Formats: sequence, structure tokens, C-alpha cells
Amino acid sequence: MRDVDEMPGHLVRRFQQVAVAVFQAEVGAAGSDLTPVQFAALAAARSAPGIDQKTLAGLIAYDRTTITGVVDRLVHKGFLERRASAKDRRAHELHVTAEGEAVLEKIAPAVEAAQKIMLRGLSEDEAAEFMRLLAKAVEAVNDLSRAPMRGAKAEEAGK
Repeated sequence: MRDVDEMPGHLVRRFQQVAVAVFQAEVGAAGSDLTPVQFAALAAARSAPGIDQKTLAGLIAYDRTTITGVVDRLVHKGFLERRASAKDRRAHELHVTAEGEAVLEKIAPAVEAAQKIMLRGLSEDEAAEFMRLLAKAVEAVNDLSRAPMRGAKAEEAGK
């Protein structure tokens, strides 16, 4: 049996721990308490104004129960707003507020810095190759996830 340090699951978990810590440190230093999940949801909602929670969950690969709590926190912070859907009265559309736009702009440099820190042990070419291989590996097992990514990105990857 291989050492745990040679197992992809262990290394991916460790990288996730580092990624969250780095993200929180950089974004915290920029004056925000957004978590990586909240950032992903807010950024995705900005890219798709009027998106519903189910679609948002698929875009960022979160289960519907978790995304409800994430959206609730973003609404409570004043960064997202729920509006009744014109198409389906049972559904709500999500819209980023002016405060949400402002926080995304404010933390953008910190988020970019966090991404660079996470890959700082790699050359530019290695970082690009790492990202390509990581995306390829994730795409190959997407459907095995409890919350598979859904939407245009996932469909493109499946081609």
C-alpha cells in the first residue's frame, strides 16, 4: 500500500485546506469575511443575473441544501436579493445588490493574490499544466460527486 502522501485524495484534501486558509487570509486582510463558497455563489450570481438557487447550485457544484444556507447568508449580508420569478411564481431569482457588487470589486485583488499564492511552488508553465490536469481529473469524475457541476461548463467538459 502506498503512503498516504502519495494518494491523490489525501493531497487534494490537503490542497483544499491550504486553499481555504489562503483565501480567508487574503480576503480577510482586504476587509471581508466572505468564505470561498460565498464568493463562488456571489460571483456566479453576478455572471447570471436572475439565476435561481437550483441552477446556481449546479454551476458551482454545491448541493441544494448547502446552497440555501449560503444564499441565506449572502441575503442577510445585503449582497444578494431574492425576487419573485416572472416565469414561475414558486421560484425566486437571485440578483447581486450594489453592496454585493462593491464587495466583489473590493476583494478581487485579494482573490487573485490567493490564487497566485496557492500555486507559488510552480512555474508559470507548471501552474498552467497543473490547472489543466486538475480540471481534466475533476471533469472525469464529476458525475460521481454528491453535487455534480451542472451547466454550460460541465456540458462543455463532457464533449
